Amino acid sequence: MDVMKKVPVTEQEPKVRATNFEEVCLGYTKEEAMAEASRCLNCKNAQCVKGCPVSINIPAFIAEVKEGNFEAAYQIISQSSALPAVCGRVCPQESQCEGKCIRGIKGEAVSIGKLERFVADWARENGIKPAPAEKKNGHKVAVIGSGPSGLTCAGDLAKLGYDVTIFEALHEAGGVLCYGIPEFRLPKQKVVAKEIENVKSLGVKIETNVVIGKSVTIDELMEEEGFEAVFIGSGAGLPRFMGIPGEQANGVFSANEFLTRNNLMKAFKSEYDTPIREGAKVVVVGGGNVAMDAARTALRLGAEVHIVYRRSEAELPARAEEVHHAKEEGIIFDLLQNPTEIMVDENGWVKGIKIICMELGEPDASGRRSPVEIPGSEYEMEADTVIMSLGTSPNPLISSTTKGLETNRRKCIVAEEETGKTSKEAVYAGGDAVTGAATVILAMGAGKHAAKAIDEYLQGK
Repeated sequence: MDVMKKVPVTEQEPKVRATNFEEVCLGYTKEEAMAEASRCLNCKNAQCVKGCPVSINIPAFIAEVKEGNFEAAYQIISQSSALPAVCGRVCPQESQCEGKCIRGIKGEAVSIGKLERFVADWARENGIKPAPAEKKNGHKVAVIGSGPSGLTCAGDLAKLGYDVTIFEALHEAGGVLCYGIPEFRLPKQKVVAKEIENVKSLGVKIETNVVIGKSVTIDELMEEEGFEAVFIGSGAGLPRFMGIPGEQANGVFSANEFLTRNNLMKAFKSEYDTPIREGAKVVVVGGGNVAMDAARTALRLGAEVHIVYRRSEAELPARAEEVHHAKEEGIIFDLLQNPTEIMVDENGWVKGIKIICMELGEPDASGRRSPVEIPGSEYEMEADTVIMSLGTSPNPLISSTTKGLETNRRKCIVAEEETGKTSKEAVYAGGDAVTGAATVILAMGAGKHAAKAIDEYLQGK
């Protein structure tokens, strides 16, 4: 084998997968995984570990894969990560572990993400579970939200012997893993539900349909129910819009709503009655991973799909792999273009969208070049559905019902980066509720840091 090149991974053909919701990437076989693992140089001062927000001991687990010791590899990963089958699928490895891989300097980086996915899938298929704590320590901690940060924080605390209860607002646990990321990237029953079972096997209790701030407040959890610390991992579920004319029309969705109807409420399955607009021509506004997810979902529901984004391809915030998959499937990219108005018919439904062309000007504060309108370049595009994918911010429900919890002007909870400590004693926070919309793995990193800080706080009391 050519050690400079990765072992390729099998994927569904674009023409086939564009019509189904089965997983796109099929993963490695045992032989492929062992061959790819043998490309790892087992660096002494491993840079890949520094690139991992949850500091998995990557060379150690890959060394076990190389020898075919998949169970040992799984136990090494699960010391650091509660959700390996998720991370192996949705982490931006190219800018994290694999981006730091020494092999990647002269050739192609080791496929660390695909190996992690292989190990986690193998463990699941063979009934291997993470090891629970030997004994309970008698302390109670509440976790709000069962997305990646909440599950990670809960899992880590349970391993340390804490009695942990997660409170989830929706009827199903998993947060963004369930309602946000589509089935074709992250299968719900096969992967997400099983990862959640693993967290429960550590002794974590999950109560669904509990809206903190409505059903019960944080102060009540601490004063009346005996929880000694609270971690807030409630995510960012409040969509942003552009504020252009016609945005209130029927047929305009936030990507959040569109994806939730499809992923959590199973609108793509004929046996469910969830109403979803199966447009003939759908325009998705935005260029992040969520925009790709919404576009690829609309395509699978039978639409012609355009992604309208105001910068050029080089600035697309989505992962290169997602953009590549979307293009292969036939999604049309209209770059350097921005909507100015949504056109509405006499019945209040979307009939089209007015768009202006942009050019890139000087860099803005973040270093990205600012898009500037080109005067006189407006045109109209027909469309019957418009999906706005412009990011989300945290729902202010929790912060507005908790005395002494400081938030910033974006309604995000203010928390220390290293510990997740908030302005309220014994309350910690992490993930999108603190940062605004970010990645699954960064939320997990925040949950991990907070678990360590909560343990130190309660042990020191």
